[in-house]
This record gives sequence, structure tokens and C-alpha cells, in this order.
Amino acid sequence: MQVSTLNDLFVKELRDVYNAERQLIRTLPTMAKKANSPDLSQAIELHLEETQEQAKRLEQAFELLDVSSRGPVCKGMKGIIDEGKETLEETDEPDVTDAGIIASAQKVEHYEIATYGTLCEYANVLGHSEIADLLKTTLEEEKAADQKLSQLAERGINAMATTGNGDAEEMGNGSSKNRRKR
Repeated sequence: MQVSTLNDLFVKELRDVYNAERQLIRTLPTMAKKANSPDLSQAIELHLEETQEQAKRLEQAFELLDVSSRGPVCKGMKGIIDEGKETLEETDEPDVTDAGIIASAQKVEHYEIATYGTLCEYANVLGHSEIADLLKTTLEEEKAADQKLSQLAERGINAMATTGNGDAEEMGNGSSKNRRKR
């Protein structure tokens, strides 16, 4: 796609993030299954539902602009997902796996926060107020997802990963009696 105007760039970036969301919809179920912590698994499953809604919002934006959603693969998201898969393949300790899942998921969230923040500004400058509202809703969801991941890490998942033996009864929320069997 030749990019000559801000509107062209806006459409290009919308297509890019739409592809990113589609990649995540395919990837998040695997992350949820690999998670050892039920809280982490649940957070990922809930974010999958949000991601599906975010993709629908982007489809609304394409309809409002009267353009196709088709575009090339989002290389940035593909790279982040590939790194996350690598981390999962390299870790065999469940608590370390959970810490790695959080790190990978936060890379995703930060990429999306940057993208949606930029797209909100483009939409505002271009006078696409309805699209800006759709994008702002998604931006706020991405920020909330990032915050939830930080809370999970800070409430015990990262500390449990340091022990290497899963024995963290005193850490409350992430205690071994609340964890799934592998």
C-alpha cells in the first residue's frame, strides 16, 4: 500500500493492528492452557474474550471508513509471539513458565498500548470521532490488561518463580493448594 497521507497511514496501521489481534486470538488459548496459575489462566481467557471484541471494533472502523481490513501480517506481533513461544519451549518449571507468560503478555500489551494510542490520535486529527471512541475503548482495555498482569506478577507469581520448587504457601493467592496439577 502506498502511503501518501495521514489517512493512508491510519488505514495501514489499522490493518496492522487488526492482523495483530487476529494473531492473538489464535495464540491466547495456548497461553491460557500452559499457565500453571489458575488466576493467570483466567486472566488470559478473559483477555481473549476482550481481544475478540477488539477485533470486532476494528471491523466497525473499517466499515465506517469503507475500506477492507486485509493487510499484510503484523511483523511486530509475530515477533513478540515467536519470542513468547520460545520462552515457553525453554522453560520447564511451572512457576518460571508463568513468569515468562506474564513477560510475554506484557510485551504484547505494551505494543498494543503504543499502537492504539497512536491510532486514537490519528483518528482525532482526521476527524473520525466515532472511530476514535472505538479505539479509546480498546486502549483502556489494553492498559487494564497490562495492570492485571503486573498485579499477578507482584502478588506472587514472580516470587514463586524464584523458589523453583513451587512451595509458596505463604504467598496467598498463588499458593500451591490453589494451583492446577500439571
